[in-house]
Amino acid sequence: MSQMPRQAALPKCPSCAEPVESGDLFCGACGQDLSVLPGPPQDHPTLTMTGSAAPGDGVAWPDPGPAGSGGPSAAHLPSDLPGTDSGDTPLPGHEPDPEGSAGAGVRFDRAPEPEEYPLQAPDPRLAAGTAAPAGSAQLCVACRAGRVDGDGYCENCGHAQPRERDHVERESGPVAAVSDRGLRHHRNEDAFAVGHTTLPDGTPAALAVVCDGVSSATRPDDASLAASRVAGDLLLAALPRGTHPQQAMHEAIVAAAQAVNALAEEPATAREHAPHQNAPACTIVGAIVTSGLLVVGWVGDSRAYWVPTDRGAPPARLTEDDSWAAQMVAAGLMSEAEAYADERAHAITGWLGADAYELEPHTASFKPDRPGAVVVCTDGLWNYAETAEEMSEVVPPDAAVRPLHGARVLVGHALDGGGHDNVTVAVLPFPAPPQGAGSA
Repeated sequence: MSQMPRQAALPKCPSCAEPVESGDLFCGACGQDLSVLPGPPQDHPTLTMTGSAAPGDGVAWPDPGPAGSGGPSAAHLPSDLPGTDSGDTPLPGHEPDPEGSAGAGVRFDRAPEPEEYPLQAPDPRLAAGTAAPAGSAQLCVACRAGRVDGDGYCENCGHAQPRERDHVERESGPVAAVSDRGLRHHRNEDAFAVGHTTLPDGTPAALAVVCDGVSSATRPDDASLAASRVAGDLLLAALPRGTHPQQAMHEAIVAAAQAVNALAEEPATAREHAPHQNAPACTIVGAIVTSGLLVVGWVGDSRAYWVPTDRGAPPARLTEDDSWAAQMVAAGLMSEAEAYADERAHAITGWLGADAYELEPHTASFKPDRPGAVVVCTDGLWNYAETAEEMSEVVPPDAAVRPLHGARVLVGHALDGGGHDNVTVAVLPFPAPPQGAGSA
């Protein structure tokens, strides 16, 4: 679909796109300094693809290619990590559908963003506990001099202060997650849910759900928040009842899709400010870890990786993107490096939302034979550690013991790389499997 034509209108704030009057020094909506207008960054937001092609069934693993080709896909299927997709098809033998490889009409109608926003979220690598004492005046994070009024603006420089979702950290039992706005976006459109529970036999279970709002749609932040909350709540309710983890993951993704679809039906906010944009949409990826079993599920291009504690063992990428780039690789039309270097690489072919194709959740189960960590993340991280080997290099060796520290380090890696997108990371430790348990 071609870019939507722009209508003549009042000048807009480069941060929040609200109309501003000529001569204004600051935006009345977000406090953006209008005296300096930086250029747009080289961003890679999550975008939707529209067209006749639909994603293939199950998990479409790219052909690893001839031996010695150097392609990173060879590490996707380590011999000690066999699995099946949601249709009980062995993953190594699941071939991509060549007819589903081509799509048309990529939508790139996203407004350009400033090079950098002056309000940065807290650095996740800094120690917690630096908040101002109760009762003391809050200082502006931009000028570090003015006091912040009750509306969240600096009385000295007028800047709006960071919002609650700009940087979020959470632990739940053995699992932890961190989400950060990044260095180039004016808001965080990612969201996550983490939790832990027990199965009917008393076996512990940990879970994480990570969602990435589609930037070319309306209210992407609301979509990711609704999907992650609904999916997380359903998993926490279904697992103790005895629902098989893979079935529970499938049901959670379906419920998340319904929650995002419902956002498009809200009359008070239905495309009021952007009538030509898509309905609210997001991607989703989730993981469940129980004794000896690892289950993942996804729609879109958010990913899950397996990183063994013994770095001599091969890591693996557990998901396959619903994206233009993945379709090009699966069809053999491009190498992975060529596809992901293309400007269309991040155009997704599967997502949650009322404008999506027929929903086809992907799920897969694995039985690793050694301890390790599962990394669940948005493309804000894997853009800077794409292959399983690259991810293994940046995951701290003690990530399975200190998951929150591991998530902070990975978010810091993305920020050090440029922070072009929102970044969200969850780390789930996978304990040593019970004695005598073999791979399924």
